[in-house]
Amino acid sequence: MSQRDTSHLPPAPTVHRVPTAVAPAADNGIRDASGRLDERSKRIIEQLQQDGRRSYAAIARAVGLSEAATRLRVQRLLDEGVVQIVAVTRAEAIGFRRQALLGVRVEGDVRTVAAKLGAVPEAEYVVVCAGQYDLLVELVCEDDEHLIRVINDGVRAIPGVRSTETFVYLRLEKENYQWGTR
Repeated sequence: MSQRDTSHLPPAPTVHRVPTAVAPAADNGIRDASGRLDERSKRIIEQLQQDGRRSYAAIARAVGLSEAATRLRVQRLLDEGVVQIVAVTRAEAIGFRRQALLGVRVEGDVRTVAAKLGAVPEAEYVVVCAGQYDLLVELVCEDDEHLIRVINDGVRAIPGVRSTETFVYLRLEKENYQWGTR
């Protein structure tokens, strides 16, 4: 088949598309217009801080939302990394009888050393800070021998660690995760 000659036909009409309004980004349901957590989200967080196993129905009643809306908000808070819901254990009760806070002085890039310390399984948290130490690290170990191995073979072997000071926990007097949302 040959192509048809269309040179004798008038040009096709130009189609002008009317721009449609761009829909605003979907409200994620947890923030106000300024991007801060809204009051209901804060109240949900406070409910979860009191009891992470609280039912969606109970939370919904407390904050004035439906159970479905509460479930969606909690999922969004989880998805955005605003909250995490975990079981908090007493370290000693599950065989970790030695905890310590480690003050670390660093030479070079603090962030690099912090990242390497963050990979140490016994490090529960690593904080970049100002003051006498560049980093604070909480270690949770089975016993004193385990703590020595972690500090000597793990922490002090990391390039950039200049010195450490260990503060051994004798007793954990208070541990609280209910500081609210202010």
